[in-house]
Amino acid sequence: MDSIKYLLFFLVGMGALNAQEEYETIAWSEDRKLTWEDFKDKAPKNARAAATTASGITYQFSTSGTRDKMVIDYEVSTFFYPNKSWYQPQLCDSLILSHEQLHFDISELFARRMRERLGTGTFTQNVKAEVKSIYREILEELEAFQDLYDNQTNFSRDMEQQLLWNAKIETALKK
Repeated sequence: MDSIKYLLFFLVGMGALNAQEEYETIAWSEDRKLTWEDFKDKAPKNARAAATTASGITYQFSTSGTRDKMVIDYEVSTFFYPNKSWYQPQLCDSLILSHEQLHFDISELFARRMRERLGTGTFTQNVKAEVKSIYREILEELEAFQDLYDNQTNFSRDMEQQLLWNAKIETALKK
């Protein structure tokens, strides 16, 4: 019986954190919404965006079973990274905060997709590569979806589209 544990993470639009860098996280919860106080990094000089949300998906898993059929025990989590997230107070309001919250919520939706795929997947002795492949696919889908969200809402400037996306994501999270 083999036992393997892995922990990886991805920050949407931010790249990976240095493994030795200390960082704070906020786990996604339907009961806890972001506030501007959670955005602790300073906006870069000449920043074109009003705010940036660094959120992502982590996973870890262990395995048991035979060479031909591995069983995995896994945990997939969604985190917000305060020290990699920033906003420009003079440009931000509650609408922009709700836009940033939706980026975090979208990360959670894709964490749920990963949990589903891990829960229904069939794994072999190549389990490490198979799980990593699922993770990479989920991250590619997540990044494309985040880009679609920003493009369709024009980064929260299109109020009608923003409200449609708010409803769309809220409905998806209730499933």
